[in-house]
Amino acid sequence: MSPSGSEHTAYADAYAASVRDPAAFWLRAASAVDWSVPPSRALDDSRAPLYGWFPDGRLNITVNALDRHVAAGHGDRAALVYDSAMLGTVRTYTYAELLREVELFAGVLKGLGVTAGERVIIYLPMVPQAVVAMLACARIGAVHSVVFGGFAPKELAARIDDARPAAVVTATGGIEPSRRVEYLPAVAAALEAAEHRVPHVVVQHRDGFAAALADYRDHGAAWHDWEELAAAAQPAPPVDVASTDPLYILYTSGTTGAPKGVVRDTGGYAVAMAWSMRNIYGVGEGDTMLTASDVGWVVGHSYIVYGPLIAGATTVLYEGKPVGTPDAGAFWRLVEQHRVAVMFTAPTALRAIRKADPEASLLAGRDVSALRTLFVAGERLDPDTYAWAGRILGVPVVDNWWQTETGWPIAANPVGLEPLPLKAGSPSVPVPGYAVRILDALGSPVGPGTEGNIALGLPLPPGTLATLWGNDDRYVASYLEQFPGHYATGDSGYLDDDGYLFVMGRTDDVINVSGHRLSTGAMEQVLGSHPAVAECAVIGVADELKGQRPSGYVVLKHGADITEERLAAELVGMVRAQIGPVADFREVRVVEALPKTRSGKILRKTMRQIADGKAYSVPSTIEDPAVIEALLPFLRPGR
Repeated sequence: MSPSGSEHTAYADAYAASVRDPAAFWLRAASAVDWSVPPSRALDDSRAPLYGWFPDGRLNITVNALDRHVAAGHGDRAALVYDSAMLGTVRTYTYAELLREVELFAGVLKGLGVTAGERVIIYLPMVPQAVVAMLACARIGAVHSVVFGGFAPKELAARIDDARPAAVVTATGGIEPSRRVEYLPAVAAALEAAEHRVPHVVVQHRDGFAAALADYRDHGAAWHDWEELAAAAQPAPPVDVASTDPLYILYTSGTTGAPKGVVRDTGGYAVAMAWSMRNIYGVGEGDTMLTASDVGWVVGHSYIVYGPLIAGATTVLYEGKPVGTPDAGAFWRLVEQHRVAVMFTAPTALRAIRKADPEASLLAGRDVSALRTLFVAGERLDPDTYAWAGRILGVPVVDNWWQTETGWPIAANPVGLEPLPLKAGSPSVPVPGYAVRILDALGSPVGPGTEGNIALGLPLPPGTLATLWGNDDRYVASYLEQFPGHYATGDSGYLDDDGYLFVMGRTDDVINVSGHRLSTGAMEQVLGSHPAVAECAVIGVADELKGQRPSGYVVLKHGADITEERLAAELVGMVRAQIGPVADFREVRVVEALPKTRSGKILRKTMRQIADGKAYSVPSTIEDPAVIEALLPFLRPGR
């Protein structure tokens, strides 16, 4: 289903073409990529339900991200702007300079014996070397796996054992607003804990850390200084790879506790990045894009690194936070200083800014006139935050919805192709290439306005996961078995009469209250609309009588003048009025903060486990473990 009518012809035509004949649609799109051997066919379905894209094509993705722009005479154009609020420094790399850095570090890896197909784990903070290392791996055909800098040694060891890398690239540490995080002790502990022996560790030196390279010369690996190796390296030319060869592995949480290594191919991803930059984000040569994420997450891979560079744009690499570095005006400073045309961040960041500066006083006096669009993804964009951001910035606020597994948006407003009307609470429409369907528990389609399981018809478009690293069976079991012929997203939602998608939350966030299935996302939408609420979470707590009962946790906006009793009464009344008495919503707790991952996702599952008195573990991705401790009195049974 998609919006139809003469007013939406560009989008409607593209979407219809993409689902009617995906192979023809994407073969045309592949012309935006420079191939050493252009593909003659798009889709390989010989191993369905495992699909491959452009099976006879060959390319190197760094040629598309760097070499071709330099060859076209754009070597002096800004490619990467490194802005560190932590250090108070800004450095700009032109396309020619970035290409040189990538060539040299590719030569470093090659000199260490890393070859095409071998894996390299990148464990770095938000510094230019992270981008350089990713592209250097791709240049020689090696498969990179970026692990968020600061992950616990146990988590890093699990990824080492799964990916079995030929090298680990790291730094002496990362800088947080209130502390410095030592990386080398964590890397050493991970090497000791892992069964796989890593031959080489390359360390980028940063000043101000207690641990130094000289302290780590064992643990079964040869440890090297980045600068020393780069000074002696020979620049490496691009290695030609097959379109279906893996570009990177990115780990995401698995239900069994074992991380799932999402595999991204090379050619399909290059095509998806080129298409999405032009048609979704409307970003092209010479534009500046600020994606306020981390290269450790999928958003950072796609829209800090590969997407903007393939498009010939300038990408901003920001080492800092939305608030506290130094204040809630950090993003507006970045937009003004770097003349940002398109910005991409998480709803959590906007809610944090709004909580600290509800009237956007720190925006006053900033020239953000270059900004055309604000894109948001990572968590549900509640209508209140959507309206606030649009009001203070005066630009379209475009929600888009996707997953680590898909690599680029499933649903978005195709601003570059044809801007469509925006709807609060919706990431707009299915993106061309994604056959979005809403299915009931038995896999049958449901009609408009009816909530169900969001599933994607196969084949998935280029750029999505090809499989899970080393485990095709787990990929099929995790995503493709529940609804045959479909990829199960694990999210619930509905399509409205206009074909707009509304994502209500993970399917395990659908709770059963006295036999009634209710979406906690719908309740959060109501709570978030209260003028005193900065952000909120609703979880289903086990109840002997009703099965589950909803319990709400809210964080107040800065300066909100309301008692907890009055707020609770108003919120209970709002849920009763907008969802109905059937929700049986009675519990509200005001808390200082909600537990989140570093990418901004609220840890609802962990909260639910604590509330139900079950064993729980705090994920290594948590932004601040102290938040869980502070919440325990509010969550534990018998509170």
